[in-house]
Amino acid sequence: MSILVERADQVFPALVTEQIEIVKRFCGGEARIFAAGDVIFRVGDLHAPAWFVIDGWMEVSRRDGLSREAAVGTYKTGQFSGELSQLAGRPSLTSGRAGPQGCSAISLDAIHLRALVIGSADVGELVMRAFILRRVALITEGGAGTVLIGRFGTPELVRLQGFLTRNGYPHIVMDPSSDDEAQALIDRLGIAPSELPLMVCPNGTVLRAPTDVETAACLGITPTLDPEIIYDIAVVGAGPAGLATAVYAASEGLTVLVLDQRAAGGQAGASARIENYLGFPTGISGRALAGRAISQAMKFGAAIAVPLQVARLISDPDPTSHGPMTLELSDGRAVRALATVAASGARYRRPDIPGLETFEGAGVSYWASPIEARLCEGEEVAVIGGGNSAGQAVVFLSPTVKRLHWVIRGEGLSATMSRYLIDRIAALDNIELYVETEVFALEGDQSGGLTGIRMKRRSTGAVHLQRLRHLFLFIGADPNSAWLEKTALLDEKGFLRTGEVFRGDARRCGRASLPLETSIPRVFAVGDVRSGSTKRVAAAVGEGAAVVASIHQVRAFEQAHHGTKADVGPKN
Repeated sequence: MSILVERADQVFPALVTEQIEIVKRFCGGEARIFAAGDVIFRVGDLHAPAWFVIDGWMEVSRRDGLSREAAVGTYKTGQFSGELSQLAGRPSLTSGRAGPQGCSAISLDAIHLRALVIGSADVGELVMRAFILRRVALITEGGAGTVLIGRFGTPELVRLQGFLTRNGYPHIVMDPSSDDEAQALIDRLGIAPSELPLMVCPNGTVLRAPTDVETAACLGITPTLDPEIIYDIAVVGAGPAGLATAVYAASEGLTVLVLDQRAAGGQAGASARIENYLGFPTGISGRALAGRAISQAMKFGAAIAVPLQVARLISDPDPTSHGPMTLELSDGRAVRALATVAASGARYRRPDIPGLETFEGAGVSYWASPIEARLCEGEEVAVIGGGNSAGQAVVFLSPTVKRLHWVIRGEGLSATMSRYLIDRIAALDNIELYVETEVFALEGDQSGGLTGIRMKRRSTGAVHLQRLRHLFLFIGADPNSAWLEKTALLDEKGFLRTGEVFRGDARRCGRASLPLETSIPRVFAVGDVRSGSTKRVAAAVGEGAAVVASIHQVRAFEQAHHGTKADVGPKN
């Protein structure tokens, strides 16, 4: 059943008179009167506000990049337009016009909307739940957002699907080999096969084989960065640790910018199901957890900027100046902040298999999402790795595939995997476990993709060829610390060292470093990128929250001892 029907009372709540009066206190303006049929907002409008209907009604519709429209609903007195785009000030995914009798409505832009959801717990809960459910409906029911046109399963199309999915952006996919409308568009535009996939944005713009950066720019996912703004905190990495920092810092009134080169959620965002995270007894997918965290961060006003990669950090050589530090981005832009939190996490390690890069995106994957599950449905697949991430992938893929070949280097799973996962996997009947085994060669070619893997038993040297077209790798992680490797102290494996005595000029700041602080004053490290951290989602969230208290502590020290004008901000 459609979520718009099944949960209609939550998707389209109607505020009572007292609640409408609360909204009016936050709107910052008078109600506007629209005549019958007047356009109130359009798909693609940047910074389109949320409209609260005072009298009459408005008709809201969704539209995809091919200008195909579908009704979303009729909003009557007490109801309101908008979804998560309105909370972040991003381009509208829907359009609205006044009904046959016209309507009057008051508007709340992103700033006033966030003030409402924070200032009124009652109304804020109704608005936030409606916005989240409406975005879920736009994603799951299609008919809105961007249109991707390309052959199912091709590496570039899968990449674009993954980028949009992990960033929570609605889209549909059309394969020209089975969809006449898609083929007609390709013919009309004179598109060569090498230019696929096409992306048709909601405003009608057509991109040919776009990069993630081009995709984000066309859809308005990446916010405009003002080089004159000095943020209280710049967070590098939007995994659980970084998002926790954003939520806690923004909720305490600090200005926060979160940067990530791919998508929010980090490695945890690719987890099919996390079952040992406190408060979710039935488990939660990494994508759902990340989506909730992003909504929270946006609610409190944190800016989320993807896909932007930080190239390096430049701090003031005089630690007594307490001035802003600069983060240079790989595209040449820069942002400034008074404190930086490195939450850049770790990336899945690539095994030493000749020609591995040839098959990345063409049979070899580093995560198991619903996109990959659909591609390998009914087939034989292989998973390499013996940790919890590998176990979660095995549990997720098993119901979909014909048979799953699981390859681990160790003698068993007990030393590297949680007991609940081991017990869950023991009940699956289509898993074949290869212990003390390595994959040493891949078969296939770039045009046809992966066709098989060669495995070797370490103890005996016995070699086995297994024919399959999908290989999933979960074999540990390397830190994403390259942007700090020339300035901060790293351990022997490249993870950021924290809680040590400042060295050289850094000692002049007049205090000892804090437990989560790197060797650079006011630069902190949390989560997987930090040396000695516990590589668990809950631990990352805890560090992300704790670092905010450390930042307050540093700001208070600088104000007390050096007379800085920085606002210390509220403390809990």
